[in-house]
Amino acid sequence: MKKVRLILAIMPIAILAGCSEKTEYEQAVLQQMQKEKDIKDYNIEPEKMVECVVVTSSKDMPGMVPIDPQRKQAYKNYTKMLRLNEAEDPKKMLEELRNDFGSPKALAEAHANYAESVVECMSGLVTGTEEAIKNKTEDAGTKK
Repeated sequence: MKKVRLILAIMPIAILAGCSEKTEYEQAVLQQMQKEKDIKDYNIEPEKMVECVVVTSSKDMPGMVPIDPQRKQAYKNYTKMLRLNEAEDPKKMLEELRNDFGSPKALAEAHANYAESVVECMSGLVTGTEEAIKNKTEDAGTKK
């Protein structure tokens, strides 16, 4: 019985610890989205893009859930990858990223996963935005 209580007490802490890496990744994605010109041009809410990009890119990350050690490390690696341009020594950080991801190929695949997620989300949100505008316009036309 004591073991069950201990597990139940530790579980929320483990979940919150797993969420911190995801939260840091979300913040790094948000910083990228705030810089993205297309987000502003298409009037996409950066928060919606962040949510979509994190969910979409997470599908191709190692690990199953945020508390999985592999997933936690993936979030850390992706966060570091997104902050490469902010590094004092980008060349050194790039080498670290290659090691963190396991190989230059794995780093390239992670970058492609992120980039594809951004494109997919932007496309979906722009199409959704255009559909909403079209529907509002049509609704306004029928009310006249």
